[in-house]
Amino acid sequence: MGMNKKIPVAVLAATGSVGQKFIELLADHPWFEINELAASDKSAGKTFAEAVNWVMQTPIPERCSGMLVKNCVPDFNSKLIFSALDASVAGEIETEFAKEGYMIVSNARNHRFDEDVPLMIPEVNSNHLKLIDSQKYKGAIVTNPNCSTIGMALALKPLYDEFGIEAVNVVTMQ
Repeated sequence: MGMNKKIPVAVLAATGSVGQKFIELLADHPWFEINELAASDKSAGKTFAEAVNWVMQTPIPERCSGMLVKNCVPDFNSKLIFSALDASVAGEIETEFAKEGYMIVSNARNHRFDEDVPLMIPEVNSNHLKLIDSQKYKGAIVTNPNCSTIGMALALKPLYDEFGIEAVNVVTMQ
């Protein structure tokens, strides 16, 4: 990748709050460029600005505002897809994309217990990406763990590396 060439990405469920957070985080990212947005049939065919009820504190990124929202079907130009799909539909749609050669980074729980899908916290376990080599897709699926697990793992990893950990007792109020 050249210094000026960003990786084109798409966001599934772009109109929801998690999709909006993906967009906010990716909007000025040095490595990625949002090229496609997708959402439900209700939003598909509208511009993003028409389809979204933007809830973020920042304004809608100018680049995204006029983009036409696509359906969540695997006919994208971007090969890297950030999925903010709801768990009620994520499993099947993400699998379809992976079978068609797309790299899916998912926020949904559906694939978290698949033995060949890494639960990535890059600061903690980037070596787990090797699991995608055993996936049966042309593409791949990577997901994140539960949100409370991420925060806990980030805090515990340096302690584990330095001192080891014998036990941890955690309570969440979710």
